[in-house]
Amino acid sequence: MKVIQTGIEGVVIIEPDVFGDERGYFFESYSQARFDAMVRPVRFVQDNESKSKRGVLRGLHFQKGADAQSKLVRVVRGRVLDVAVDIRRGSPTFGRHVAVELTEENKRQFFVPRGFAHGFSVLSDEAVFQYKCDNLYAPHSEGAIAWDDPDLGIDWRLDPAEVLLSPKDRMHPRLKDAPELFDYHTDYYA
Repeated sequence: MKVIQTGIEGVVIIEPDVFGDERGYFFESYSQARFDAMVRPVRFVQDNESKSKRGVLRGLHFQKGADAQSKLVRVVRGRVLDVAVDIRRGSPTFGRHVAVELTEENKRQFFVPRGFAHGFSVLSDEAVFQYKCDNLYAPHSEGAIAWDDPDLGIDWRLDPAEVLLSPKDRMHPRLKDAPELFDYHTDYYA
């Protein structure tokens, strides 16, 4: 497994060692011991999967306070652009984002720590997206920021006319107007 650092501390891309031959391929998609040693200790407690069609954009979501979540995400079918936005007030990278293309071919994974908003856009006809979370889903702690916030400057690689959003994802505030975010010094390693 190879861990690739990004421009934001704690946000990493993981490339597994894939062993293939004429029969197909094999790779270890997760090892607690290797993840703890090479990324950081995290105890994942929930796995989720979604299926979406081209143009779907989910995000930018997070959970607040004691219910905050780190996520380890990957694509098992199709292709997405996955994005993490630093929403830790006081962070030297506050408001910056990292975007990575995750595909069934590259088998990359993306680690999004607590203190970040997360979202993805579907670039293939269909995508199956899986993610591990280190905290349970808590609807009362949901938060989000607008996917199209001009201050973030995210290129979702979709024509805005083809973006498909849930009704809830159409109504999120811009980052500068978001009422509850994270504090860089207290919430990052919670």
